[in-house]
Amino acid sequence: MELNSAGGGGGNDVELLSKTLQVEHKLFYFDLKENPRGRYLKISEKTSATRSTIIVPSNGVAWFLDLFNYYLNSDDQDALSKELQLDSKVFYFDVGDNRRGRFLKISEASVSRNRSTIIVPAGAGRDEGWAAFRTILAEISEAARLSDLPNQLESELAGLSDDVGAGFISSRSSQAAAAPSMELNVDRSSDLPPLDDSTDLGVSKVIRADQKRFFFDLGSNNRGHFLRISEVTGSDRSSIILPLSGLKQFYEMVGHFVEVTKDRIEGMTGANVRTVDPPPR
Repeated sequence: MELNSAGGGGGNDVELLSKTLQVEHKLFYFDLKENPRGRYLKISEKTSATRSTIIVPSNGVAWFLDLFNYYLNSDDQDALSKELQLDSKVFYFDVGDNRRGRFLKISEASVSRNRSTIIVPAGAGRDEGWAAFRTILAEISEAARLSDLPNQLESELAGLSDDVGAGFISSRSSQAAAAPSMELNVDRSSDLPPLDDSTDLGVSKVIRADQKRFFFDLGSNNRGHFLRISEVTGSDRSSIILPLSGLKQFYEMVGHFVEVTKDRIEGMTGANVRTVDPPPR
């Protein structure tokens, strides 16, 4: 997928990617844009008579994707209303029914904009409308991630030193400074070009917590095996390199703090997503 760098609709906004989706009688426009304040996704719903728009901060696209997965995998009776807090905005997700069928109502509330709502029909069959909406969110999320990789790579390479404990060195070859291939898989976004003959062992995991993502990549070099843990917040990225000789101690230390804070974290499903009582119909 290629990012379109054409100018946006006005001001200093730059349009990075655009998608269009038709669900039943509605058209949805997805515009990934960037301005001096940051990157955002503009989702507009258009019918023959109305048009409504919500603005999603870039760090919220992955959360939208998770919530669409939740509603697609929930039975009709089990789908609960959700509330998503992103920066100064709150998004409300509610499932409803009318004569046309099921729908998902997404409302945006913030101090800077009037409340705005889009209605996404479930569509025929196996919720094909929601599934198509989710597919576009996934494409946008991956395209945004790939466009961030050169900056993330530059930042990570600049912070590498010879005392990280896993054999990385601070020299930067022309190969290491090059932008990574656009064929990287979404779960492999922390992979870097080889440094000091380091190799990837093909074992990687990613988790999300609040507005951050953490990537775990098992690798090796001439000094042995290591685990690289990368923290990504927006366009900022930092990493630690943990030799396997210290992995058991690291595990025990994390387990200690899990036990210490057990009463606080039990039942958490995500600090900025919560289930709310559905509004009266």
